[in-house]
Amino acid sequence: MLRHRPDPVDFLILGAGWTSQFLIPELHRCGITHAATTTTGRDNTIPFKFDPESADLEPYERLPSAETVLITFPLRGHGQSKHITSLYRKVHGEKNRWIQLGSSGIFNKEREAIAGEHGGWSTEESEYDRSDPRAIAEDELRECVGGCVLNLSGLYGGERKPRNWLGRLAKSKDDVRARVSVHFVHGEDVARAIVATHRNFTEGKRWIVTDLRVYDWWDLILSFSALVDEEERESVEEREKRLLFGKWVGELMVEEGVRALPRSMGVLGRKLDSRGFWRTMEIWPRHGRLA
Repeated sequence: MLRHRPDPVDFLILGAGWTSQFLIPELHRCGITHAATTTTGRDNTIPFKFDPESADLEPYERLPSAETVLITFPLRGHGQSKHITSLYRKVHGEKNRWIQLGSSGIFNKEREAIAGEHGGWSTEESEYDRSDPRAIAEDELRECVGGCVLNLSGLYGGERKPRNWLGRLAKSKDDVRARVSVHFVHGEDVARAIVATHRNFTEGKRWIVTDLRVYDWWDLILSFSALVDEEERESVEEREKRLLFGKWVGELMVEEGVRALPRSMGVLGRKLDSRGFWRTMEIWPRHGRLA
């Protein structure tokens, strides 16, 4: 009995997670045919789970041929990028391009942030932690199939609200003291960045993708603390915690001689410069500031 193979598509999403709530509408809007996978096959997706230990071609036979394949889940270490691409290509041929979503955290080297030759600034050409397992897999993808890596920073949008992250980021005043720079990019702009990369593919390239701003965590914490009355579903404990964080920032400003926020670029440590990506793609972020 012949196995039915899905019709070819322009774009295949391996791992329809958080990003897909923005990406799939953007693909529809742009008229780009697409398919997507999840581990369970929910929401009319194709069931698929990458197993780095398996050479079974059957899961890949259930996938359609695609012009561009996007990997949203992290690959780690040596071998995984070669494994997933080679199995897919054994079934669907080599006329496909690959995009991997990664994290800008690989640029977060303390020595670079403090004493970098460019004052803590990182661009797509800057050094990064090549020993990081995700960076190793990303570099392998760039080498083995000419894949393109988008290193994203501070994903937000929909249910992901940075003002709700404070409790996970800091537990004490000293934790807040240590917080310096942070970067963000909205899910809609991530989707636009992915579609732009599909249309204007940059083979073997690693890009940094942010909203073109460097944020001061102290400035954000103080701003978030002023939003407590707007959070109708927030508990009394959460509101008090947010106000306490704002109080800590005020005290730290006095203790460290910070006259006003945001603090100067010179004290914010790591800073990401993503102009190269947006300039090359000839688009610019729509969400140019964290709301």
